[in-house]
Amino acid sequence: MKAIVYEAFGAVPKHMNVPDPTPATDGVVVQVMASGVCRSDWHGWMGHDADIELPHVPGHELAGVVSAVGADVTRWRVGDRVTVPFVAGCGHCPECHAGHQQVCEQQFQPGFTHWGSFAEYVGIGYADLNLVRLPDDLDFTTAASLGCRFVTAFRAVVDQGKTTAGQWVAVHGCGGVGLSAIMIANAIGANVVAIDISDSALELARALGAVATVNASRESDVVEAVKAITQGGAHVSLDALGHPTTCFNSISNLRRRGKHVQVGLMLGDHTTPAVPMSKVIAHELEILGSHGMQAHRYGPMLDMIRTGKLQPGRMVRREISLSASIEALTNMNRFEGTGVTVITDFAS
Repeated sequence: MKAIVYEAFGAVPKHMNVPDPTPATDGVVVQVMASGVCRSDWHGWMGHDADIELPHVPGHELAGVVSAVGADVTRWRVGDRVTVPFVAGCGHCPECHAGHQQVCEQQFQPGFTHWGSFAEYVGIGYADLNLVRLPDDLDFTTAASLGCRFVTAFRAVVDQGKTTAGQWVAVHGCGGVGLSAIMIANAIGANVVAIDISDSALELARALGAVATVNASRESDVVEAVKAITQGGAHVSLDALGHPTTCFNSISNLRRRGKHVQVGLMLGDHTTPAVPMSKVIAHELEILGSHGMQAHRYGPMLDMIRTGKLQPGRMVRREISLSASIEALTNMNRFEGTGVTVITDFAS
């Protein structure tokens, strides 16, 4: 099969032929019809993820068709249209037994713990637990855009932030995950303030439901700007970028007893950001993480997509070929463009 492979961290990946995967007894092989290009893939390519062994095929935001099935798989057949959470569970540990596959003790992640979806085919283990059936009317490009960004944002806003209608939500960073969070928070009736350094990203944020925006490159005090807009601070605030500054601002712009949800990855030099802990204590703030979403939680999100309350396809700004994903991946840290990029052509 054709795949994108990097043989050293930070080295330019290659478009090459590699052996096709075969299914594990409890797994399947999926023919990839679409795969998102995500900043998490960039972190992996830079060597920020300890799970990656070289050489490596990136890619974790995938949608496709089951092409081969392991002997012990009971729920899936060749031809089924599927996607998969970017964090998949083993099904045997205490967290999986409690339904928390997103923090499985033996979790596996396509594109990180094993080869991913920048390829024509990808193997997925523990298929009966982790695969998600796609509605027939949901196209593969939109399904791939759910990836890690949209589902992580859904869990951050709905399950972790427990956001309710009428609350104020601040979203720091308007990339794929931030825009997803804006759309989701708006859909459930919250008032969203979007913060970014790009006017074009903020324009898209408004189009997706933000009621106010703050350009952090021009605003001298982002925290006070958010507090002024929300008349006291956000009830829920998300760091959707993953940077010490956005993390600090997200916690600091909360009203009393507010919730900060860390969505953007804090890797490399950013693993130990400063936290205004005195404010966390005095104002009884909550600090939460959001790490993917379990397969069994996709139902409510897919229902909202089916009824038109959520329209993740609106965030897809570019469809590219497999070979073009090399440039898209290696340039990701330049933060060029807006929205989500999806690989849809695997023949070139």
